[in-house]
Amino acid sequence: MKISSELSRFGELRVGHELPQRVFECGNVQLMLYNASLWNGHRIHFDEPYAREVEGYPGLVLAGPMLGDWLHQCVEEWLEDDGRILSIDYSNRVATYVDEKLFSGGTVTAIRAESGEAEVDVFIKNAEGTVVTPGKVVVRFGESW
Repeated sequence: MKISSELSRFGELRVGHELPQRVFECGNVQLMLYNASLWNGHRIHFDEPYAREVEGYPGLVLAGPMLGDWLHQCVEEWLEDDGRILSIDYSNRVATYVDEKLFSGGTVTAIRAESGEAEVDVFIKNAEGTVVTPGKVVVRFGESW
């Protein structure tokens, strides 16, 4: 790990810097495997007739933790090996569905020069531009681990 290059990258960081956006689409198999790994047996995630007819959703609902994982991936890819995530907080506000195209991204909102930390407001938006999952991530640059 090259601490000097990490700190140099941090030194160039500015409030308002935007993270690269990622595109996500989740199919039936990915949703089933994800929920199986969590032991999440809620039928809205695997039984489409139940999701539509009983719960009133237009299709299979993506698991909330999956969207949180996508936020995490967006920040991890932006950080590369230059830093690490200290904390992540997010809230799922709008249901999302299988085969729906979603976009993640974020904006640096604060920089703490003394600690090498930055705060990033992150989001997942749907194709209409509605933020379905907002969040905040704190990252630290320049540490050896």
